[in-house]
Amino acid sequence: MDFNVRKLATDAGIFFSRAVQFTEEKLGQAEKTELDAHFENLLSRADCTKNWTEKIYRQTEVVLQPNPGARIEEFLYEKLDRKVPPRPTNGEILGQFMLEAAKEFGSGTPYGSTLIKVGDCQRRLGGAEREFLQTSSISFLIPLRNFLEGDWRTISRERKLLENRRLDLDACKARVKKAKAAETKAAAVPDFQETRPRNYVLSASASATHYSDMLLSNCSVFLRSVRDVILPMIQISIWKFISKTE
Repeated sequence: MDFNVRKLATDAGIFFSRAVQFTEEKLGQAEKTELDAHFENLLSRADCTKNWTEKIYRQTEVVLQPNPGARIEEFLYEKLDRKVPPRPTNGEILGQFMLEAAKEFGSGTPYGSTLIKVGDCQRRLGGAEREFLQTSSISFLIPLRNFLEGDWRTISRERKLLENRRLDLDACKARVKKAKAAETKAAAVPDFQETRPRNYVLSASASATHYSDMLLSNCSVFLRSVRDVILPMIQISIWKFISKTE
């Protein structure tokens, strides 16, 4: 019981992974592994062959047996592996009616003798029609049905298996890609943490340097002011004092 539960959980996980991958591919959010061009051409030809073979098979059944009720009856007999009971053709039935009518009218009468000749020909035509139907079924319908029920089912099963394997592969690729991105991000975090203190120091140093440059600039402006304004004033005051003392 435990094994079955685990298997069920595993199958559910695989199905969910495939569904997610398929949906993301349809939305253009995931990469899809492309098949070989020659193989894609073979798949396209197989689809075309299946579609036209199915149409030809169905229409041939209608031509050989126009009565839908008779077709359903034959289908049920085939599914039950039972032999279809022999059924006379319409031509054979008509010929039999003519021969029976000829017996009633008498072979010596013109109508009776004519019915005998026409009825015999009609019965032989009906027999040829039945032989044609049997030959067509054996030589034409059965090979088409064998392809649809045999070869095409095998192709469809293998094709579905290939598609599932491709979805599994692309899902694994997506997980690996996400894991690599996460590893790269995780590897970048220590580098960022390591360089952040240096950035703080450099920022503080740059701020101090800028403050020092601004202070020196202000000092230079002050000294130029002293040189250009205050010193001349002092010189003038000295000259005035000297002039008074003389």
